[in-house]
Amino acid sequence: MCTYQTHKIQVDGSGKAKTGWISLSEATVYVDHPVHLPQDHSVNIDFLDPAQGPSARVAVELTEEAALALADAIHQAIASAPPGMASARTRAAGAA
Repeated sequence: MCTYQTHKIQVDGSGKAKTGWISLSEATVYVDHPVHLPQDHSVNIDFLDPAQGPSARVAVELTEEAALALADAIHQAIASAPPGMASARTRAAGAA
């Protein structure tokens, strides 16, 4: 059963797509049938740069357990770094 619930957020990042590195400005998360993962349903995350068209996409299909573990690992990595270290407010010197 598909939920048809899609959660879309704005992101500020980069991802490696088929054509190389692209800027990412949007992410969608949903539970649906995977294209590649050999499972009936998966947690799907699409990172996109809509300004570059549909090919500017990095797609991820995860099991529920892997998605939850990833969310936990993200929280742990951020908590173990100095506050604000990876924030958009602290861009590297010389970055645009």
